[in-house]
Amino acid sequence: MQTHEIRQRFLNHFTDSGHTEVPSASLVLDDPNLLFVNAGMVPFKPYFLGQETPDYSKATSIQKCVRTLDIEEVGITTRHNTFFQMAGNFSFGAYFKEGAITQAWSLLTGSVDDGGFGIDPEKLWVTVFLDDDEAHNIWANIVGVPEERIQRRDGNDNYWDMGVPGPCGPCSEIFYDRGPEYGIEGGPVADEDRYIEIWNLVFMQYIRGEQSPKYGHKPIGELPQKNIDTGMGIERVAFLLQGVENVYETDLLRPVIDEAERLTGATYGADGKDDIRFRVIADHSRTGLMLMLDGVAPSNEGRGYILRRLLRRVIRSARLLGAQGETLEKLLDVVHETMTPSYPEITDNWDRIRRSAVAEERAFLKTLEAGTRLFETKAEGATTLTGEDAFALHDTHGFPIDLTMEMANEAGLTVDEEGFRALMTEQRERAKADNRSKKKDHGDLSVYRQFIDENPTEFTGFSHLSDEAKVIGIIADHGSAVSAVEGDEIELILDRTPMYAESGGQMADHGVITTESGATILVTDVQKAGKKVWLHKGRVEVGEVRVGDRAEASVDHAWRHQARQAHSATHLIHGALREVLGPETVQAGSLNRPGYLRFDFRYTDPLSADQVRRIEEMANEAVDSDWAVNTTETSLDEARAMGAMALFGENYGDRVRVVEMGGPFSMELCGGTHVDRTAQIGPISVLGESSVGSGARRIEAYSGMDSFRYLSTERLLAERLATEFKTPSAEVPDRIAALADKLKATEKQLADLKAQQLLNNVSAHLDQAREVGDTIFLGLTLPSGTQAKDMRTLANDLRARFGDRKAVIVLLSTDGGKVPFAVAVSDAGVAAGLRSGDIVSTMGPLIGGRGGGKPELAQGSGSNPDGLDAALAAVEAHLANG
Repeated sequence: MQTHEIRQRFLNHFTDSGHTEVPSASLVLDDPNLLFVNAGMVPFKPYFLGQETPDYSKATSIQKCVRTLDIEEVGITTRHNTFFQMAGNFSFGAYFKEGAITQAWSLLTGSVDDGGFGIDPEKLWVTVFLDDDEAHNIWANIVGVPEERIQRRDGNDNYWDMGVPGPCGPCSEIFYDRGPEYGIEGGPVADEDRYIEIWNLVFMQYIRGEQSPKYGHKPIGELPQKNIDTGMGIERVAFLLQGVENVYETDLLRPVIDEAERLTGATYGADGKDDIRFRVIADHSRTGLMLMLDGVAPSNEGRGYILRRLLRRVIRSARLLGAQGETLEKLLDVVHETMTPSYPEITDNWDRIRRSAVAEERAFLKTLEAGTRLFETKAEGATTLTGEDAFALHDTHGFPIDLTMEMANEAGLTVDEEGFRALMTEQRERAKADNRSKKKDHGDLSVYRQFIDENPTEFTGFSHLSDEAKVIGIIADHGSAVSAVEGDEIELILDRTPMYAESGGQMADHGVITTESGATILVTDVQKAGKKVWLHKGRVEVGEVRVGDRAEASVDHAWRHQARQAHSATHLIHGALREVLGPETVQAGSLNRPGYLRFDFRYTDPLSADQVRRIEEMANEAVDSDWAVNTTETSLDEARAMGAMALFGENYGDRVRVVEMGGPFSMELCGGTHVDRTAQIGPISVLGESSVGSGARRIEAYSGMDSFRYLSTERLLAERLATEFKTPSAEVPDRIAALADKLKATEKQLADLKAQQLLNNVSAHLDQAREVGDTIFLGLTLPSGTQAKDMRTLANDLRARFGDRKAVIVLLSTDGGKVPFAVAVSDAGVAAGLRSGDIVSTMGPLIGGRGGGKPELAQGSGSNPDGLDAALAAVEAHLANG
């Protein structure tokens, strides 16, 4: 049974029983606790936490998930992937243990003709929590699982919580017995390689406190309603139903292994170590593509770092298997083919994904070359490569430890692998500790819950700038209040409001709320709670405000007008970018505040000046066209059919708002406020574009009057320069360029004169040499600002003058707060065992510097100009002591 069919059978089974199918959320969600979505329940977390109330009581989904905590273990086990698809069914008070258990069993054991998976019931074992008699009895008495195939396990295996105060409850897991050839008898408690877990049923019914019930502590209470959260691993079920040995050999990943065989010339199944590399290639290629599909780009931090690490492990593994040149595009092309039936959006984003991957591979191949050179430097004259050096190569330079060890073996070196592993463990523990420190406490079901459930805010700001409302809640000092007085900082909840709450990159409205009793609240921020309640944050300026007061909420007109201009200009910039750079150019984030916009987009190369000019011109042509700005509320599917663009990481509801300007030029899903016609935006001035990380660029621009003021300032500057240079404004750039060329030429002439003066004074320099023991020592402090290349030239010249005499030359200078230096040793000195590097080590600490080079010549720089005399004295003492 193909994986795509397994997915569809699961969804059909639950939608036929009244569950609402919920599309997979993006792998990247706005959750402070997670880099990526790592479980099927994550998009439903606000419902389980009581922060929001769902529109359905039963749901089912196939959620994209990524787990990367133990990347190094991928390929070693039979059942772990970094990317996997978690099939789940969820109940929010509709059914509980019996419903979850019987529905799971009927799907697993039901006949293929009836839509089930056709698994032999004799192959299935189940586990329950130690004291969960209710679940045990359902399995035994209702489903009919024999007692000997029901096992009780402790909280480490069969109890679920989030690791922090909040919802919790016992679990029941379903395992598949692969047979005696895969391990010992005895069920899951005896061997989890033979008995593979395929489904986990979480019975969410309690609230945990600071201590988890999974370790024997009592829950602090019961949830208001009992919920169900289940997860069935699509990949695990696929490898069992397809009769293959592991999750890397299913119909989705085996084709990638086949392609890797073709590219490398190696054979899968011939060598255990090579097999792990093949599995890494298959697993990480798919995970990398799916992350890039959801807008992640390779970088040196956060999500981008994880992606970069995965892609580099693919490249490294292919190289170790014998691949030459670039391989990533061909591997990802196979993933494209295998995953598109379930994720057709891959095709729409393929050009962007391919370009990002190719750029990353080419950059990494250069890194490998640089890492190789650095390795050779570290290995020079050594017998062991230290753990610190191996870790620096890996962590700082991205050089894989496998290649380090392979090259060390070829060079006859040993690697302090134990020291390297210890440093890696320290780094991993720091990362885990940092992750734990970022977890938030979910124990409080929120002061906003009653408003979210019973009084969601009605937003009227698309058509009104002021509106009558009723004060239905006051939040002060993190708790509810019935009133607030002058000077209090509060969050005010109204039944309706015209004020825009910050979202989609658009900053919140500013404004004023006045009550019938004369109280005035100055609003400086508006945020959402549970996506349904507007929180007006501000200060009571006058009087007293009470719950129940009638009020009028008024938006600052100038603020809204300029914010609408900026947000609408962002859509035009996005449209222009896609016209100039191609349709695969997609948004990666934005910020809109009155008069200013910042737009981030996925693109690997810097934009040329002509491209920036064309983008600015195209956006202003759209303004000049005075297009109507049309908004339509429709279903998500219909919006996509219209061609509307969605943003990565956004979890859209069933109804969405489409904003269209100029037909196909700009059509996006957007909940922001906009002008009525594009001409109302006013001029758009692009300030420039820059990099904001690997594979991501940023454009900044002004709109409206801010754009006019910017252009006015630029015009005044041009007029001033024209007056200063006594030339027409249009000729100012050429005049400045000519002056710059003249200045460069003059600076070069001066540098050449200084260099020639240094060389002309060689005889005078030689007169300052003196004998120290059996060595001639020449230490000179050269004029401030002497160039490094000139110091090197002089050092080589002086070294040659001493011929076959044993000599050491040290040249020092100052350049601001820096101390450039050069150290040379004559041929006779090198033959006698003197090394320039030893001289650098002697004087380096005194000038706060380091350097490197060859035995006969080394250069470097320090940061302590006060140490020049002491440095020369130290070298002289070193030579005197032999």
